[in-house]
Amino acid sequence: MMIETGKPSKKNHLTPDRMTGVILAGGKSSRYGTNKAFAEMKGMRLIDRVVQVLASVFPRLILVTNTPKEYAYLQIPMFEDLIKGLGPIGGIYTGLNGMSDPAGFFVACDMPFINPDLVRHMIRIVNDYDAVVPRVGWKIEPLNALYCKSCLPFIKTAIEAEEYQVIKCYDRIRVRYVEEEEIRGYDPQLKTFFNVNRPEELLNAVKMEDH
Repeated sequence: MMIETGKPSKKNHLTPDRMTGVILAGGKSSRYGTNKAFAEMKGMRLIDRVVQVLASVFPRLILVTNTPKEYAYLQIPMFEDLIKGLGPIGGIYTGLNGMSDPAGFFVACDMPFINPDLVRHMIRIVNDYDAVVPRVGWKIEPLNALYCKSCLPFIKTAIEAEEYQVIKCYDRIRVRYVEEEEIRGYDPQLKTFFNVNRPEELLNAVKMEDH
């Protein structure tokens, strides 16, 4: 039986030093044409921007990728997907299995505006929850989210049932949604959730950074 209210549990009383920053870079970048993780914004690769921000919050990072040689220069631990071809749910499953901490903060490699203050806020409010997930209007953001290892059995069950959308697991775990008004207190323009799938979106990202 899930606890609906109460004080933070000792199990999930998390601080950044008990968490791992997890970067998913397992996509094929088919819409971009080349590996979008290496696309540059003002001379800096997208993947390097993500690593820089997460490293400012977490003492440990891991990268989930099926092409580890390409990312060797980052000098962070890497894991190949345990089950390839599943998309984000496969990356989350792999990251949760690979990390040594009780929870991880999961982002995609193509998100140039991750907001460290919002990340820290999400850590502060995890309490008894299994996951902390942003929600803007009707849209849920499963890849700028915190997941505890307690999610693993439910994600595994979903994969075994061939349900490959991680949000399908949310009705089985305790989720703390971070709503739009709350998010805007840290990121008024909601840039955090912008991701680059096509070259023209990279141009948009440069414009967004300038304004």
